[in-house]
Amino acid sequence: MTSMMPNHTAPKTTPAHFSGHETFPLRQMWLKKVCHEAINGQISKAIFTNGDAIATFGVGKNMVASIRHWALACGVMYETGDHFTLNSLAYEILKDSGLDPYAENPSTAWLAHWQLAGRCHRSTTWYWLFNHVTAPSFTRQELEEPLARYARQLDPKHRLSASTLSRDLETCLRSYAPRAAGGSPEDFAEPLLGELGLLQEVHKGQYAFRRGPKASLHDGIFAYALVDFWNREADGQSSLAFETIAYADGSPGRVFKLDEESIAQRLIVLSDFSDRKLEWTDSAGLRQVHRKDLSKDDLKNMIRRAYD
Repeated sequence: MTSMMPNHTAPKTTPAHFSGHETFPLRQMWLKKVCHEAINGQISKAIFTNGDAIATFGVGKNMVASIRHWALACGVMYETGDHFTLNSLAYEILKDSGLDPYAENPSTAWLAHWQLAGRCHRSTTWYWLFNHVTAPSFTRQELEEPLARYARQLDPKHRLSASTLSRDLETCLRSYAPRAAGGSPEDFAEPLLGELGLLQEVHKGQYAFRRGPKASLHDGIFAYALVDFWNREADGQSSLAFETIAYADGSPGRVFKLDEESIAQRLIVLSDFSDRKLEWTDSAGLRQVHRKDLSKDDLKNMIRRAYD
């Protein structure tokens, strides 16, 4: 989940991706199912396509494809030649004796959300929605043309159908604000991201972000997201301005829909949380965070502390 997963870093420019989930939002136990199939940290690609796949994962054929998509999009596994390699921290979290074996801790959902909306790996619509949509409320139909324009900017040669974009938007919105009624029991299953309270359906078909403090967002996940963003967008800089943390594309402020006061409060406590490796300063109207000597192990430990 987010690079639950500090093993590999997404490139600054990621190809546009608007399909793969088969219109199924990510369900609570799906990433766990993938971890369960790993042998020595590797997963055969065939396990998602062979005749036993339906029995292995306990879902229909299209949902198996969806599970594969979400595991890749959330950074739980990544392609290495003829197989998938499981992210070691994802396994540490989701294995049977792991930090969160049933994906019940909100930190797991926040990590998945960060990977989808903050890192934009196989999840262009998620990234666009949380970083580019500023309207106080909106319908799916109102978002379709702006998203199409964004897709054309990313990849002018690729022609995406309106129906593909519409389905991707619908799946994204239902991931956070599930519909009240559906067909199969699986339609009623709570999406993993639905518990985060980031998006609400204020009227039928009309949505709005919920901005403000996020009580279930652990300081460890916020700190990890901040450093992950920093590494990708301002690598080599020893300080980062408050405005960048709050408002830049892909920043914790935008992706987690935090208000300025909530961000400031979180940054103030970072010093103690990080053993002074992240230090907040506010002098002469200049608000910024300074960093020093943060290792990959420090990043992993930030995430681990969210499960204490």
